[in-house]
Amino acid sequence: MTQAIEWLKVESLDLEGQGVAHNEEGKVVFIDGALPGEEVQVTVNRRKNNWEQATMTALRRESAQRVTPQCRHFGTCGGCKLQHFHVGAQVATKQRALEDALWHLGKVKPERLLRPIEGPTWGYRYRARLSVRHVAKKGKVLVGFHERKSTYVADMNSCEVLPPHLSAMLAPLSELVMSMDARDRLPQIEVAVGQDTTALVLRHLEPLSTGDLARLRAFAASRAVQWWLQPKGPDTVHRLDDGGAALTYTLPEFGLTMPFKPTDFTQVNHQINRVLVGRSLRLLAAQPHERVIDWFCGLGNFTLPIATQAREVLGIEGSETLVARSRENAAGNGLAHKTSFEARNLFEMTPADLAHYGPADKWLVDPPREGAFALAKAVADLHQDPSIAPRFTLPKRIVYVSCNPATLARDAGLLVHQGGYRCTAGGAVNMFPHTAHVESIAVFERD
Repeated sequence: MTQAIEWLKVESLDLEGQGVAHNEEGKVVFIDGALPGEEVQVTVNRRKNNWEQATMTALRRESAQRVTPQCRHFGTCGGCKLQHFHVGAQVATKQRALEDALWHLGKVKPERLLRPIEGPTWGYRYRARLSVRHVAKKGKVLVGFHERKSTYVADMNSCEVLPPHLSAMLAPLSELVMSMDARDRLPQIEVAVGQDTTALVLRHLEPLSTGDLARLRAFAASRAVQWWLQPKGPDTVHRLDDGGAALTYTLPEFGLTMPFKPTDFTQVNHQINRVLVGRSLRLLAAQPHERVIDWFCGLGNFTLPIATQAREVLGIEGSETLVARSRENAAGNGLAHKTSFEARNLFEMTPADLAHYGPADKWLVDPPREGAFALAKAVADLHQDPSIAPRFTLPKRIVYVSCNPATLARDAGLLVHQGGYRCTAGGAVNMFPHTAHVESIAVFERD
């Protein structure tokens, strides 16, 4: 049961993009839709011993950073949470969130703050997973993101963070699916935009009829897209028809072209990725005589650029499939002679495992949201007890690219307080404008 309470002054934003305030009892209140500096009245939706979750119902003092959302569906669609917050303030808030996480969770303070990486704030999302639902009562098929805090699909016909040609495709996709025999058995469409190609991956729960396949082909021809079909799990994804350009993204600074499949993990924001890779390599400063290890190497997004500078690069990933794809990308860019790749479970690293790969001058670490705890713990153990691997030396520099400030802070605490490193630099990366998602980069060095 909800209950209205007193006017509250919003002090900050949390990592979910919610305003943070304290009520008259001193209890923390998380407020959806509120911005720092505002005075708001709220309705409490959830109550715990130490905190409450609420929705803003009235605004008495407005933040100077509050702006009019550009998207007509903002507030209903759950794809963006911060379009009402000036983008410059979004970036500053993400930088503070990173600094706060490093200090409060890891007791680490970077010696130097890097300027946040930012770029296009609209039309940047080159990857997305769109939900599909036939709503008989509305007489239409909805294609889009989920509504905020709901399993319902938002009724939307445009999206400001998708590239314009994809935004313009939402209504035609809705009409296409509505015309199909399998309209009730098509739960999602995953989209991936490459340098010259747009791919749509249709998840279907039953075999498609001849008529439906013809409809997909006609849509592909009229919209210059590729259809990929996914009848079951991710391993079943395949092209509807052969031919056409492959999906690729480029790293022009390094003269690299990276082929990928629409279900591969690639960065959502290709423009920011180019800047991030460039900055990471400048911070890494690999030299022609050095050996580098790229942990969580993926398709080689960092491995191959490093290989243009270093003597040798070892890329390590948890999937044999990804390792094979990385080798293909290295060969396709003429870097097979300077790269090698291995597959192993990176969440179960031990000091002995670490020593097995041999010393490297520098590391690039780019883990998923879970972070690289096992890797950082192995580093700490080797530093605390060098007799574990007497001939092994830890890298003099680590560049850590993170998509979760909490796990970065945890790992940073291990590296600094138990691993013998200093955190020499850190900064935020605005990979996902208008969302609360914080990406970041940190540098660790040994004396």
